[in-house]
Amino acid sequence: MTATVLAVNVGMPKNVSWQGKTVYTGVWKHPVEGPAMVRRLNIDGDGQGDKAGHGGEQRAVFVYQIDSYRHWEQHFGREGFEYGSFGENFTVDGLPDHEVCIGDRYRIGEAEFEVTQPRVTCYRVGMRLGEPELPSLLVSHHRPGFYFRVIREGKVSAGDRIVKTRTGPGALSVADTDALLYLPDKDEAKLHVAAGIPALSPGWRQSFEQLLGTAAPEAAPAWAGFRPLRVTAVRPESTSVTSVYLEAEDGAELPAALPGQYLTLRVPAAASPVRSYSISSAPGTAGYRISVKREGVASTYLTTELAAGAVLDVAAPRGDFVLGAGTSPVLLVSAGIGVTPVLAMLHQLAAQGSSRPVWWIHGARGPAEHPLAAEAARLLATLPGGRSDIFFSAATADERVAVGAHAGRLTKDALVQLGVPADASAYLCGPAAFMTDMTAALTAAGLDASCIHTELFGALDAINPGLVGQPARPPHQPEGPPGTGPTVTFARSGVSAPFPGGTLLEFAEACDVPTRYACRSGVCHTCVTPVLSGSVDYSPSPLEPPAAGQTLVCCATPHTDLVLDM
Repeated sequence: MTATVLAVNVGMPKNVSWQGKTVYTGVWKHPVEGPAMVRRLNIDGDGQGDKAGHGGEQRAVFVYQIDSYRHWEQHFGREGFEYGSFGENFTVDGLPDHEVCIGDRYRIGEAEFEVTQPRVTCYRVGMRLGEPELPSLLVSHHRPGFYFRVIREGKVSAGDRIVKTRTGPGALSVADTDALLYLPDKDEAKLHVAAGIPALSPGWRQSFEQLLGTAAPEAAPAWAGFRPLRVTAVRPESTSVTSVYLEAEDGAELPAALPGQYLTLRVPAAASPVRSYSISSAPGTAGYRISVKREGVASTYLTTELAAGAVLDVAAPRGDFVLGAGTSPVLLVSAGIGVTPVLAMLHQLAAQGSSRPVWWIHGARGPAEHPLAAEAARLLATLPGGRSDIFFSAATADERVAVGAHAGRLTKDALVQLGVPADASAYLCGPAAFMTDMTAALTAAGLDASCIHTELFGALDAINPGLVGQPARPPHQPEGPPGTGPTVTFARSGVSAPFPGGTLLEFAEACDVPTRYACRSGVCHTCVTPVLSGSVDYSPSPLEPPAAGQTLVCCATPHTDLVLDM
C-alpha cells in the first residue's frame, strides 16, 4: 500500500492556561489548504514553544499516523480527533512506527526527509487532548510517532505520495528505539546499534551512550531511612565553618561513602529539621565528617550548640556527584563551602597515590574564610601531578603571597587563562552563578560537556518545559487547609507538611519547591528524586521503576511519612 500525506498541519506557539499556570506551547496544529513550504528548520507558519525539546534541525517535522488516531479513539472511547490533534505536522496514512526505521529517507512532494528520532515524551500532548496519561501510553502502546530532518527543502501538500528512497542502517524501528530508551529490560546489542546510527539525533544517541557507559545500576543506600549516629567531635575550621565528626553508636565501622556524596540529618533546633551536608572526610574511614558553614538556624545549632556525645538521626550517604575512575586529568573546582565534596575526592586521589594530573582550583574571600586549606595542601603535596590555584577576592597582598593565591574572584575568564587541559574530567561545587560561569569556562576551554560534573547547594534547578510567567517565590508551607495524609518533607527546600492529595509533584508545586519534569506520567525519569525515608505508591505505575531509594514524583503519592531530597 502506498503511504500518503492526509494533512499538513501548522500552528504558532501561544499561551495556554493549564492547572492555574500558563504554558507557552505550539502543540495546537491545524491543517493548511494547498501546498506548504517545508524548510530546514520548520514549515512556513509553524513554530514551537519549547525549543529545547521540539523543533530545530533534528526535529523539524513531526509525523503521526491515522492508524494511531483510530487506535486512540478506540482506547479512549472518543471520536472526532481532528488532524493535528497529536501535535503533528504531517498526518499520514502508512509509515507505522514498528516499520519505519531511524535513518530511513523519504521523498514527499518536492522535499526529502530523514527519520531522526521518536517523539519526545511531553505532558503537553496530554494537555492538548485532556488525557494526562497519554505521554505514558504513547510509549507503552508503542505508538510515539517520529521526527524528520529536512534533507531537501520544498513544498508538500495533502495527498502527496510518500516514496522511500533509502533504508537506514541498523534496521532499528521507531517503536524499538523509543522502547529502548523508556522501557525496562534494555537489549545491550540494540543499544550498541542505536548509538552507532549516524542519523539518530545527538540527544538520543548520547542517552544510549550513557546507558552503555553505566557499569551497573546505582547501588541502594547503605541503610533505609534514618539511623542514630553519635557526634564524636565538633571542630572549627575557619571563622564560619565547623566540622562535625560522626560514628555509629556502637563504635562499629560505618559503610564507606563514595567521594563527593552527602549526608542528610535531622537537626532538632530547626523548624523544618532535615538538612543535607557534603561529606568532607576521606572515603573508607571509620566514621563520617561533615563541614558546615554557619548561615541559618540549623547550621548555627550544628556549629555552635552541638557537642561531642550528642546523637543525630542521619540518612545513608547519597548522591551521584562522585569521583570517576580513569587516567585523565582531574579538575576540582569550588567556591566557599563548595570545597567539601571535592576535598573528599582529593582525599581519595591521595589515598590511591594517583598519578593523574590533579588541579585544585578554589575561590574564597581570604584566608579567614578558606576552610580546610592546610588539609588540602598536605594532600596535594603527596600527588606527583598536584597543582593548586587559589583565588582570594578580598585579601591583602601579604595574605595572597603567603599562600601563593591569585588576586580577584575565580571567574570564567580567570579559569580560561589557567590553560586547563581539554581532556580533563571536572568536578564543580559552589553557588548557582559560580557553577554557570565555571561550566561555560570549561566548555570554552575545550572540555566535553559529558566530562563536567556539578553539585549545587540547596534545591536543584527547576526543569519546567513550556511554563511561563511564574513568579519567583521561595519554598513555603502549602496554602489553605492542612492535608490529612502522611507528612511529606522536602529536605533541600526546608518544607514539611501533611499531604493534601494529588501527586508529590503537584504538592511540591503548591509549595513552590523547585520541580523537574517533562512527561508528568512516569516515562522520562526527569523527575527522579532520592527518597531519604518513607515509601510511596504509584498511579499510574511508571513504565520503568526508578532505582532503589528513588521515586518518580510525577506519579507518586506518599504511603508513609516521607522525606524527599528536593
